[in-house]
Amino acid sequence: MASISKAEKAYIQSSLLSNPPLRADGRGLIDFRTISLESGIAPIANGSARVSIGRNAQDGGGGTEVVAAAKLEVESVGDDEGVDGGRVVCSVTCSPTAYPLLSPNALDDLQHDMTSVLNATLSHPTIRPKNLGILPGRKSWLLNLDVIVFSDAGNIFDAIFMAARAALWDTKVPRTKSVQYRAKKSDRSDATQAMDMDVDETGHVGSALDTRQTIQVADFELPDYWDEGEHLDGRQTWPVCVSLNLLPTLHFLDATLQEEASVPLKLLVFYSFPSDATPLLRGMRLLGTGVSDLVQVKSLLKDGEKYARNVWVALEGKLKDEDLRRNQKARERFLNR
Repeated sequence: MASISKAEKAYIQSSLLSNPPLRADGRGLIDFRTISLESGIAPIANGSARVSIGRNAQDGGGGTEVVAAAKLEVESVGDDEGVDGGRVVCSVTCSPTAYPLLSPNALDDLQHDMTSVLNATLSHPTIRPKNLGILPGRKSWLLNLDVIVFSDAGNIFDAIFMAARAALWDTKVPRTKSVQYRAKKSDRSDATQAMDMDVDETGHVGSALDTRQTIQVADFELPDYWDEGEHLDGRQTWPVCVSLNLLPTLHFLDATLQEEASVPLKLLVFYSFPSDATPLLRGMRLLGTGVSDLVQVKSLLKDGEKYARNVWVALEGKLKDEDLRRNQKARERFLNR
């Protein structure tokens, strides 16, 4: 978050509004800086990714850098906030070095705002993965998605959502196998013999006068290791974010810190593009002190859909390349054993 003088703000705004528009790094209004992405960076996470925007190619410094990691844990349905079918909980943490001028209280407020935007979008029930359930009504997976902002050189929300989508794309859910135990309550001495795993008792005929209850306890086991399993369901539903920085007569993308400090209003749009459906607007946010009307917002949503599709296509191509790269490395490690 940059603090600039009124003269600097006026200079940046006049440059953007000139014909042709001028930006300090020579980009066009809808051009992005260089974006790099790497998945599988956290070995102990179920899925992880790192995204950087505008990093210096010569020394690797500068730019916006965000790391996201997904971790699965088992929770009981009905206890505290457990939900049948599983749930997703997101959090954003900002490194103090990313915002050295902010006080601890201001940094907490910033983290809360970022967490609110991310969690409200990705934790919505309409995009909840279908393979987070374990035992219906008893056990489910809780997916914790933790995002860390290491540096902010502008366009932080786009970077957060790119890293989040890449981490969820990389996430694998361990397969589970339900296990049932049945033992007669009155026959505790033969409980071990009466135990039946994965097989229902058939052919046992009891007396009509037998009122003894049968104790049933359901549990599950993991056929996979913790880092194996099936991909998280709903890869096509996780949205991307595009930030439109608004000036009176134009908008531009991928703003630097100085450019962000020069605009009065920013529109965040969240789109997903399922392969078998029309584009879906997952949400939108207006940030800043400026004002906008409904006609302008409708026009910006159409432009935002076009920009979001370009980001979506590029990101999905990179994620598929990352899958191939990691599978190739896994095969090489297996052959070199």
